Order: sequence, then C-alpha cells, then structure tokens
Amino acid sequence: MENATAAPALAGFSAKLNSIVAPLRQSFTYDQSKEMSRHQELTAATGVNVYFCDPHIPWQRGTCENTNGLLRQYLPNRLLKLGTV
Repeated sequence: MENATAAPALAGFSAKLNSIVAPLRQSFTYDQSKEMSRHQELTAATGVNVYFCDPHIPWQRGTCENTNGLLRQYLPNRLLKLGTV
C-alpha cells in the first residue's frame, strides 16, 4: 500500500481478496486501525465479512500473531528490521 490511509487500504485489500477464489474468502479480521474506516465498501466490493478484534486483545487475530511470533523466533532480528521478510 502507498500509505496507511483508508483509500489505499480499500484498493489493496479489494484487489487481493478478489484474487482469492470465493469459497476461501469468507471473513477478514482486522485491528481497530483508521485505515479500515471504509470496511463497509470492502465488504460490498468483495463479499467478505469484515470483523474487528477488541482493542489490546491481539490473540483474536491468532494466525497473524502466531506468524509474527514465529518470524521473531526463527529469523534474525536484523532481517526483520531491514524489512527483507
């Protein structure tokens, strides 16, 4: 995405979600960030239900948090800081 605003988020997520076959794109869980303020348009454009996790409860987005934990565990910290992963 160009930046973390609503318009690029809507365009980016719409393009990616629409590239996934319909049976595999049922729902999308996101945090309480302002770039998802156009979530109703995202649902209309993709047919994907958007849910939000509660503030300060990241385990409601388990796959994301698990992946982040595995990256921190198995990859050197310098690679993560460089953004090569």
